[in-house]
Order: sequence, then C-alpha cells, then structure tokens
Amino acid sequence: MKISTKGRYALRLLIDLSIHRNEGYIALKDIAQRQSISKKYLEQIVPLLTKSGLLRTNRGYQGGYMLSRPPSDYTVGEILRLTEGSLAPIACLESEPNYCERSPSCITLPVWKGLYDVINEYLDNITLQSIIDNDPGKDASDYCI
Repeated sequence: MKISTKGRYALRLLIDLSIHRNEGYIALKDIAQRQSISKKYLEQIVPLLTKSGLLRTNRGYQGGYMLSRPPSDYTVGEILRLTEGSLAPIACLESEPNYCERSPSCITLPVWKGLYDVINEYLDNITLQSIIDNDPGKDASDYCI
C-alpha cells in the first residue's frame, strides 16, 4: 500500500487548519504558503473534504476554510479512506462480503486480513489532535509530514 500525494496533502491541510483553528476561516493561499503545496492542488482536494463534511467554507472577503469538528474527532484512517479509497492491501478485501471465489479456500487470506485489521486499527487511533500534541518541535507554523 502506498499513500498518494492527495492523501498526504489532505492530511497536511487538515493539520494546518487544526493548528490555526482559533484564527477563524483560513484562506487556501495561506495554507498553501505555509505547507509549500500548490494552491491549485489544494483546490482539487478541498471539494472532497467539504462534500464529506470535514470542512466548512465561507466565501467572500473573510472567506476560507475551517474544520467542522474538533481536531480530536478526525482520525488519519478516516481522512485516508476518504482520499485514497480503500486501505485494503489486496483487492478481495475491498468489499464486504468478500466476493473472491477463492476466499473460502484461500490459505493466505488470513495474512492479508490481519494486515488490513492492523492498518485500520493503527490509523483509526491517530487523531489530528494527537499529531499536533506529539509534535517534537512544537513550532506549529512549520509542520511537515
């Protein structure tokens, strides 16, 4: 499994908004500048996050984006499943029930299922707040993933 730029940048965007959550709505250009990410690329990610309810938007002079929930309510697993789709290490685990004709007799399926369970449990127990709280540098304006 490899996390795409889209998933990594979505996480950085949401962490930036978490760090600056007390500043109201944040302009995308400010996030792009702080995170060294193209504003155009962020503009492609934001609709997905907004449509799913992770972000609130405000248009106009004081417009921008903010989290719709506290940072402690966002998990890395939720964010990556939204941006990446399934986190399953093999295709036959992407749907429930498993429609693979070999699944009843597949000797390796428990290996992949175990890996999938570990991935989900790990990522679902990391919140945006815990990432911020564990930042060793504590220089919140210069966060890098």
